[in-house]
Amino acid sequence: MFEQVKLAYDYAALEPTIDALTVETHYAKHHATYTNNLNSFAEKAGVLDRDIEDLLGDLDSISDPALRTAIRNNGGGFYNHNLYFSTISPNGGGEADGAIGEAIVKTFGSFNDFKDQISALALGQFGSGWAWLETTKDGALSISNSLNQDNPISLGTGKKPLVAIDVWEHAYYLKYKNLRADYVKALFDIIDWKIVDENYKKIMG
Repeated sequence: MFEQVKLAYDYAALEPTIDALTVETHYAKHHATYTNNLNSFAEKAGVLDRDIEDLLGDLDSISDPALRTAIRNNGGGFYNHNLYFSTISPNGGGEADGAIGEAIVKTFGSFNDFKDQISALALGQFGSGWAWLETTKDGALSISNSLNQDNPISLGTGKKPLVAIDVWEHAYYLKYKNLRADYVKALFDIIDWKIVDENYKKIMG
């Protein structure tokens, strides 16, 4: 059974960056629906016991095309939102430090250069999708974007996401309307780099 990540904060805790109604709707409606649908389709496909990263990285193992597509979409929605909600917090913001901070500076030149580049990918994503900070198992960082609920794992890149910037309209429209750029800029005020750093170290072992 796949379970939503439990929020470590109240719906209103991310204000003023993200309003309480958006967090509640996003988490308790959209994310919950992806999770419920994933469990339903995974049970039909006989893969309910699979790890989500293993499942998304091996979608071709699902022989039924309709179930494969449903699990790709809903499994991606489940995984992506688990990462998104677990790496933002009222304690976020500032510049990354620790191992992830050093790696960002080494890869992108500076933290501000990294922000500019990943923000450009988020803003340049046509329609619904995501922008990612991702890593290989040896700690090499890169950035990318993807459509719909795809992610670096389901796209078979061999990389794991560390930071997820959700640019589906439901993530920001109640507060920011069509001003995606304002939302992306503000999101950096709540990205919790301590958690990202912990995840980065775990991936590298």
